[in-house]
Amino acid sequence: MNPTEEKEAKEIIKKIVLLNALRYGGKASPKAVFGKLLGEYHQFRQKIQEISPIINEVVQEINAISLEEQKVIVEREWPEELVEEKTEETKQLPPLPNAKKYKKVVTRFSPNPDFVLHLGSARAIILSYDYAKKHNGSFLLRFEDTDSKTKKPKLEFYDAVREDLKWLGCSWDMEFIQSDRLSTYYEHAQELIKLGGAYVCTCEREVFQKKSRAKQSCPCRLLSVNESLIRWNHMLDGGYGEGEAVVRVKTDLKHPNPALRDWPALRIIDPKKYPHPRVGSKYRVWPLYNFSTGVDDHLMGITHIIRGKEHITNQARQEYMYTHFGWDYPETIHYGRLKITGASLSKSEIVKGMDSGLYKSWDDPRLATLAALKRRGIMAEAIHSLIIDVGPKPQDVVLAWKNLYAYNRKLIDPTAKRYFFVYDPVKLVVIGIPHEFEAEVPLHPDHPKVGVRKFEVKPVNRAAGFLISRDDLKLIEDKGVVRLMDLFNFKVETVEADVVQATFLGESYEEAKKLCAPLIHWIPVDTGLSCEVFMPDASIVNGLAEESCRKLMPDEIIQFQRFGFVRVDANNGKLAAYFAHR
Repeated sequence: MNPTEEKEAKEIIKKIVLLNALRYGGKASPKAVFGKLLGEYHQFRQKIQEISPIINEVVQEINAISLEEQKVIVEREWPEELVEEKTEETKQLPPLPNAKKYKKVVTRFSPNPDFVLHLGSARAIILSYDYAKKHNGSFLLRFEDTDSKTKKPKLEFYDAVREDLKWLGCSWDMEFIQSDRLSTYYEHAQELIKLGGAYVCTCEREVFQKKSRAKQSCPCRLLSVNESLIRWNHMLDGGYGEGEAVVRVKTDLKHPNPALRDWPALRIIDPKKYPHPRVGSKYRVWPLYNFSTGVDDHLMGITHIIRGKEHITNQARQEYMYTHFGWDYPETIHYGRLKITGASLSKSEIVKGMDSGLYKSWDDPRLATLAALKRRGIMAEAIHSLIIDVGPKPQDVVLAWKNLYAYNRKLIDPTAKRYFFVYDPVKLVVIGIPHEFEAEVPLHPDHPKVGVRKFEVKPVNRAAGFLISRDDLKLIEDKGVVRLMDLFNFKVETVEADVVQATFLGESYEEAKKLCAPLIHWIPVDTGLSCEVFMPDASIVNGLAEESCRKLMPDEIIQFQRFGFVRVDANNGKLAAYFAHR
């Protein structure tokens, strides 16, 4: 290994050793570390002799420090790894604040349909849904689609959101679309002006901002209610163009946060230049987020708002409006940001990737969109468990993919049928085979009643051909004695680029264990179904799946032994599958 590869190897090994040590009272096992390393990091399989001394060195180093010191290192360098250890526990949500204060708990999920949902979106959905159902309340879906200029909604995303919610198992009790509710917002804007809680501002933006920064009122704020109402009607009838007038909610001009000083509630959007995908050019005055959301939360009887802490300032804005109207603000839970290492949850970054052609679709396996996770075989129940485990805590949370995989593995491992997939196949010729073999391999090792797959090996002149994965060449060459899983043992004679020559040794599995013979998967030569597996990094692994895979149906989640869990995407003479995880 070159210095860079050695540094990478040491970092990975250190992580595995520390986690193994934490699991077993502070003492890591070199054998367990070796097995996990080769099982999860295939690039090291061909460098076993170089890796072994590094493992021993790191194990000695870690085992020499205390358990507490080991925990400190993991918490500092890989905090996300500690989440996986909690998957065996039954998690519950913390109590909902002031739930007994209300006759009925009502929560909502309110997406802007300008984008697909992703793992971060699932947090608001699942927490809101679960709290509502826990208290026999209602969970509402509200599309917040009042910005046809900068965050323009798209028709395709309304249905995409609905489908994702159904897949998550979070059915909604009522649905609202804000672009259908413009008359309601107009009524409340007019009422707010009459109450003296809002005014129509025609100041140029720079002029208003200068006054605001100086904690001074703009001239429009001092106008009478009647004058503001006249201006309001001019906004509606076309007397003002885009950017020439805006309704502002009166707040405290001395507030230390400039963002809270007389915030904008409704503005004009040129309906011909920026038509709305649902209502076209019917409306020219549109509410901004804080106004429409604040009004709807009250009118729809929302008792608890569960959202990210980036909305804390929005709550402060809306509370001024609620005071003007004489309304009580709902209970709020603001949780911290959720990040997942190796994946972007940024809408702008994902859209940029789509526009540039980096991503081909919203379910590209590199993404953490719900559509991508579903296509890869991540179960909705796994996402649900992860979100409940993380909960609504206000601290930011950083997770790794393996945290989600741990929940998913727990769900699919008991039912996923097992099959052989030989990727980048290499021919293996074994001579000296004494008789024909019919191997019966369990479809699931823990559930014999599920059935078996059958393989026939019929030697010609006591020789037979097999296909094995190229990744196993180094393993075969180093070990010398190998066992074909559920078949027999053989001795390696020669290893070349495209063929391995070997001699039959015997059928005993116990003998293979005594010889420390590795087990490798295989299929008979001249058999197999062409298969391509789409990996999380968008690469494609090509190979042959065993004949039994011809019966697989789309959406089945299976395990390719020694490779990983996959979801069948298509099977029409060629098998296409998406890799989930190991």
